[in-house]
Amino acid sequence: MSREEVKTAINELLDNTPEQVLQEVFDYLKSVQGKSKKSVSLSKNLRTILTEDKELLERLAQ
Repeated sequence: MSREEVKTAINELLDNTPEQVLQEVFDYLKSVQGKSKKSVSLSKNLRTILTEDKELLERLAQ
């Protein structure tokens, strides 16, 4: 997808998104603004690990 196609698709999704979620999306976008591509990638990978291994992490914490 081109940059403009992505922007259009995002805008279409945002039109049907609840206001609370919009604030969360906005906060996330602000948090990644100005960060390096490597830093954003690292954060994304960590979030994926935490999401996929949530149950295992909860068991380990007990």
